[in-house]
This record gives sequence, structure tokens and C-alpha cells, in this order.
Amino acid sequence: MKVINRKFIVILLSLMFFSFNTLQGREKKTQKLDAQILSTMKKATHFMMDSASYRGGFVWEYLPDLSRQWGELEARRTMVWVQPPGTPSVGHLLLDAYHATHDEYYYQAAQKVANCLIWGQLDCGGWNYVFDFAGDNSLQQWYQTVGKNAWRLEEFQHYYGNATFDDLGTISAAKFLLRMYVEKNDPVYLKPLKKVIRFVLKSQYPVGGWPQRYPLMYDHPFQGKVDYTSFITLNDDATPETIDFLSQCYQSLGLKDVKEPILRAMHLMILLQQGAPYAGWSDQYTVNDLKPAHARSYEPRSVNTGTTAMMIGRMIHYYYLTGDSRFLTGIPAAIHFIESMKLPDSEIAKWRRPAREKGDILVPRFVDPDTGKPLYVHRKGTNVINGIYYLDQNISQTIIHYSSVAYINVKWLREMYQKALDTSYSEISKKSPFLCDGLSQLPKYYTRYNESCPNVGDVEKLIHSLSGKGVWLSPLKSTSHPYKLIPDMPASEETKDACTMVGDEYDTSCYPSTTGEKAISTKEYIHNMFELISFLDDYNERVR
Repeated sequence: MKVINRKFIVILLSLMFFSFNTLQGREKKTQKLDAQILSTMKKATHFMMDSASYRGGFVWEYLPDLSRQWGELEARRTMVWVQPPGTPSVGHLLLDAYHATHDEYYYQAAQKVANCLIWGQLDCGGWNYVFDFAGDNSLQQWYQTVGKNAWRLEEFQHYYGNATFDDLGTISAAKFLLRMYVEKNDPVYLKPLKKVIRFVLKSQYPVGGWPQRYPLMYDHPFQGKVDYTSFITLNDDATPETIDFLSQCYQSLGLKDVKEPILRAMHLMILLQQGAPYAGWSDQYTVNDLKPAHARSYEPRSVNTGTTAMMIGRMIHYYYLTGDSRFLTGIPAAIHFIESMKLPDSEIAKWRRPAREKGDILVPRFVDPDTGKPLYVHRKGTNVINGIYYLDQNISQTIIHYSSVAYINVKWLREMYQKALDTSYSEISKKSPFLCDGLSQLPKYYTRYNESCPNVGDVEKLIHSLSGKGVWLSPLKSTSHPYKLIPDMPASEETKDACTMVGDEYDTSCYPSTTGEKAISTKEYIHNMFELISFLDDYNERVR
């Protein structure tokens, strides 16, 4: 028995020694990888801040020699893009990196971005899609040339001089300034933050919604239709994201006076849902009668199935925030509307693009609110002078830059709805910032790309793919024709550009680059950085 015990002790000690060495080796390997990740993040950020950015501002893509750069359109070197994935998106990423590493360098870099955005904040308190450090005259000249010739980007064909809620321009910057202030309660950021909060509250209509642009302008009637920028706008999450910003102000700053505007806007979403049989939501609404309205020439007055799916998710979210079941009452009719618009196999065959997930159904994106007929968007011509967009009921040869149909997973919508029904009020009241007393923290991270954490191989690939200068070069995604003055030309029946991203040599709209040319991508930088941040958070936690 003594021999057995002695043997057992020897084996046990050997196992313990092996385990200790294994853990020690794993710890060293983890520490080495951590150091490589941190070094890579710092090197990449130094390049983006010191070489790519202009005074702390960013656009979307750059040629490596910085001879050309693009946001949604080609930009001048002195221009700053506010639309994601532009300057506020980088600012959010830098704060995320600061939270992950506790390295003051990232907070200081975020300060540079914030100072840039404060410079570009308009007197009204909001932001345009873009601003120019060369001054307003330079920006107006850009609008009169590059912007005016962008056939498919009609929002850039007229210079308003006011701020926009479209494409998260104002709200992405506002959320970033909120985070900057909350981070250290630095009073430097309180003044511009209060300024944008006042802008948001002042621009809200009494009924609860927000226009696309503010201060209100009516000076750009287009192709026989009134200027649409004063309409209540849901498109691109304009109103829902504004609600979200005010909600974050309420939960993190305790601003009691924003609660009523938030609830007023939420309850307007109930009113904006159309009645059966087309019980969805539109992208825009006229203010006086809350009827569906038009926007750009390829955004017809309609009930939008994609927007309806988005709003179902938003209404469920508002239920979780308030516990008010009125936000759920219209969802069954909205789901039924989407299902009723399912296209037959004959139309799906013409579309020729498969569903991404099992359970998706193909529906027209735009539905006539009076007749229920699908509205498919086409174009003819070659540029902004001789071209035109038009509607019909033919699913073939529709424009590709703004899809006329959508795949929607109704099963997933039903599951979300059922989960909400199964969630008790007491459960909701424990988590809702509107039902709990006291302040609550903002999310640790704002950047989101992948649900799953990258593996070691992915991380090592990212580390090794960073150049010696500190840049992740990737294929140039979009390019454009340089601006050229368009000569007078008559209307055209040409259809060769009916299904392209760009027209002729005079069209300044961006289109996919196929040359393989390398570029510096702001989006790629943000994505790669957050991959590394996710790994630091998730993998090291599991290993240790």
C-alpha cells in the first residue's frame, strides 16, 4: 500500500508540474500575443491619425499617396466626412480602444477627432454630411461641381447650408460628443453637447418627429415635386436614431426634460403605421396630415417593406424601454402586410438573386399606399442632365444602387414579437432606463461588426498584414470620374446605364473599382481594430 501511495504521489506531482509548465507556457504565449496586438493597434492608429486624417477628420477611402480621397463622393483633402464610416465612427473606435487598453494615447486621439467635429459643428448645433476646413466657399464650390454632377446622389446636388439627420450625420457626431463628455466629465465637451441637444429638441415637430434637414428649407423643388427635406423622416433610421440619442442623454446625464420629447416621438411611431391592408411604415411623411410622402426621385411615395421590418424591431425595443404594450399592438398587422406582398416564383425567377437565409421571402420594397401595387425603379440616360428615374411594375432591369425589392425573414420577426409578449413587465422594469431610478452607464463599446470573436489565426494574420508604415492596405472599393463640365444635351432614351452604379464620364457618382488598386480604408481600419479589441476582451478572458 505504501508503494502504491508513493507512486500516486509521484504521478500527482508530475501532473502538477506539467500543468504548471503548460499554464506558464500558455501565459507567456498569451502575453506575447497581447503585446503584438497592442503594438499593432498603436502603430495603425498612429498612421491614421498622423498621416491619413486631416486635422483629426477622416473620409472613407484614400489612395496611398493621398492624391485622391472619397467619402460618398470624391472629396478634397481639406474635407471631413461625418457620415459613417467617417469621422465620428473613428472617434467611437478610439474610445473603444481606450476602454479595452486603458492607454491614454487613444483618449488623446479621440480628443483630436472631437475637436475636429466641434470645428465643423454648425451654428444651429447639428452637422451636414461633410464640412471643409478650407471654408464654406470651398464647400459650396464642391457642391456646384462634384455634388451637382452626381447623378444618383441627389442629396448632394443642392447646397442647403443646414444640418441633416440623414445617414446618421448629426446623430453619430452627437453620440460621440456625449461619450467624450461622459468619459471624464470634461467641460470642454459640455458646451457643444448642450448645443446639439438644443438643436435636436428645437428641430422636433410638435407631433413628435424630425425633418430630414434643419433649419427647415423649402428651396429645392425637384422634377416638379416639392422639397422633401422638411418631411418627417424614418429613412436610414433618422427619427429612431434621434430617439436613441436622447435616450442615451437621459440615461447617462439624467436630463429629465428630454423624457417627454422621447415619449412623444415614440408614440408618433404608432400613429405613422398605415392601416390595413398595407399596415406598414413609410420612409417620409408630410407633417400636417402624416401621410406617406416622396423623397429623392427613386424614393417614391410608398409604404416600404424594409422600413416596416426595421420599425417592427424598433417598436419591440420601445416596448422594452417603456413596458407599454401599445407599441406591440400593430406588429401582427405589419407582419401580415409583409407576408401579403410575397412575390410569386415567376417574379423571383426574374430577380435572379437568391435569398441569404432560410425563411427569407422576396417582397417589393416600395408599395403604392393607395393600390398595393409594387413600384419598381428604373432609369434611362447617361448623366444628371440627360437622365431620369421612373417607376413601373416591371421587376426586371431595375436600378442596382437602390434595390427595388427586399428579402425579409418573417419567421425571425415573429420570434422577436413572441419573445416580447413573453417578457413580463417586472422583467422589463429591472432593465429599462425609463423605469429604473438613477443613472446608467453607456455601452462600453459602440463599434460592432461580427458577433463572434476572431480566432488566433485571424489575429496573427491581421498583425502580419500591417505594413511597415502602419497601414492596412486593401483593394480600393470605390472610385469615380473626376469632375468635368457637362455640355448641353437633350434627354436620352439610352439604357446601357440602367443597371450600373455610374453613368458616363460626366457622372461623378462613385462606382466599384475593379483595378485591384490598393487603398487606405477608414472602414477597414475600424474593422481590423475592433477585431483586435474583441480578441483582447474575449480570448484572453477564456485563456486565463
